[in-house]
Amino acid sequence: MISPSSPSLPLDPVFGLILELSSRKPAPGTPCRLEDLFRELSETEGTQSPEDVEDMIWVIWASHEDETAEETMEAAVEALASGSLKQARALLDHLVSRHPGWAEAWNKRATLSFIENRDADSLADIGRTLELEPRHFGAISGFGQICLRHGHLNEARAAFQIALSINPHLDELRDMLEDLAPQNLMLH
Repeated sequence: MISPSSPSLPLDPVFGLILELSSRKPAPGTPCRLEDLFRELSETEGTQSPEDVEDMIWVIWASHEDETAEETMEAAVEALASGSLKQARALLDHLVSRHPGWAEAWNKRATLSFIENRDADSLADIGRTLELEPRHFGAISGFGQICLRHGHLNEARAAFQIALSINPHLDELRDMLEDLAPQNLMLH
């Protein structure tokens, strides 16, 4: 684990963005259907299972009106899953350059950078993701993971709490928050 004093890691701009997310709106052109899905995700008694609603949100985020862009995203996701990181990087770099308003392209590239331990790059892409889609609980969770990796436990806790306020069905995050509770940290 890297010590908590990692001055070169640009946490503050992204953390500030995360703290103000509730006052921000998604970028113009974001599918309106997401509003209803996020509302349903936050309800305790929705008409669909929370997993189905979350899956629909991810499908919409990964969708694009440009069929070629969508196919490129699918290829990038497959490359990521198979460990072909160089190929995934080329595809995702192409997507963010060609479609800079597509939040999920930035988020996937942030994920790739996290896998590659390029946390400053990942933070920059998380920031861009959240500028476009402030409800992106995956990007917020990714920020929390970076904070954990660098020993910034308070920021990780805050990020996980905010992600859970958007999607209260992220059980893994709830468990991580429990593990990060001050009384539990002292037991380890």
